[in-house]
Amino acid sequence: MVKLRARCLLVGDAAVGKSALCHIFHSDGTLFQKNYSMTTGVELLMKCVPIPDTNDSVELYIIDSAGKQTLVDACEKLWGQPSLLCLVFDLTSEQSFANCSYWMEKVRAHCQGLHVPGVLVGNKSDLSSRREVQESEAQEWAQSQGLEYHETSAKEMENCDAPLLSLARAFHSVYQEQRETIQNLSPG
Repeated sequence: MVKLRARCLLVGDAAVGKSALCHIFHSDGTLFQKNYSMTTGVELLMKCVPIPDTNDSVELYIIDSAGKQTLVDACEKLWGQPSLLCLVFDLTSEQSFANCSYWMEKVRAHCQGLHVPGVLVGNKSDLSSRREVQESEAQEWAQSQGLEYHETSAKEMENCDAPLLSLARAFHSVYQEQRETIQNLSPG
């Protein structure tokens, strides 16, 4: 049995539902705050995720970072060295999707070229009549960035576990690959 620990950076524009998504995941779908105050720094949540078909688990330390532009630079100092990335946008806001490029640049510059597995999450899928970003467009962009794509509704608690479970599996997979590489290097 292996217990891994990973820092998961949660970023995206303000009011796209990052904190709501994070709290739904952390509370196993029991906590959706209807009234919330905007994140002004970073919030740290931890959840242990068992990896299916193994005895292993990954403790995700989720760093929920403020999305308001005036706070981003101050928050970046608190990101540390993330192991995983969860980039969130609002499906009803073309601008929040367009700004994903900015967030990717910011994270890549912060990580100084290190590969950080990640997911792109289109939140607020319950507001389908107001949708501005098509699934195919988001899927294509995510793929071009090396990200897996998921759509969620934190309000309706739909598919909220999938992105973070995907990240835990990806981190476990990287661990397994590195372990095999080391084992293949050792004599005997």
